[in-house]
Amino acid sequence: MSNSAPKFDGAAASSPTNSGTTYFLWQQLPYIVALVLAIAGVAYTNASHQPLVGYWEFLALAIGVVCVISKWPQFDSKETRWQLIWTQALHWIAVLVAMNIMLLSGVQQLLPTPAISLVLLTLLALGTFLAGVSLLSPQIAFLGLAMSIAVPAISWLQQSIIFFLLGAVLLVGLGITFWLRRDRRPNTRSPATRSHPEG
Repeated sequence: MSNSAPKFDGAAASSPTNSGTTYFLWQQLPYIVALVLAIAGVAYTNASHQPLVGYWEFLALAIGVVCVISKWPQFDSKETRWQLIWTQALHWIAVLVAMNIMLLSGVQQLLPTPAISLVLLTLLALGTFLAGVSLLSPQIAFLGLAMSIAVPAISWLQQSIIFFLLGAVLLVGLGITFWLRRDRRPNTRSPATRSHPEG
């Protein structure tokens, strides 16, 4: 009976660590989903060359809801919870107004469609980072930083696609030249093979 007790304690000790990691991943899931949706929106806009107006507004509202829900348990009284709601509402309304200013027809004529999507992502990243700073939430602030880092990364990928294509063309060209040289080698050996039957 004494041997079975340590085995039970080890199983009991391993289960809280597994539940702790799953709980931590479950807490970080809304921030990961928001980052993936932001990058997917920019990628779709660059591919289709059409700005997703409602998509960015929905994403801004969804991040605002995540901000309120993540800080809701820390406020006990109704006054502080109402203060959280209306401060976040004003914050994200200002972000939406800035986004809609960029979507005006006069402003859209000055910028190409992929640039507008990057500007909207920049405004969304700035709003998310400022919300994280005001709420003292490192997860929300990190989400804003990750979105802001995604802006130059996506623009770099757009510019480097040409270099990738040129590199692919160069590799294909080198492969074709080596393949052609390999096919020509049996032709140079064919006279020697023909001379042996004659002798």
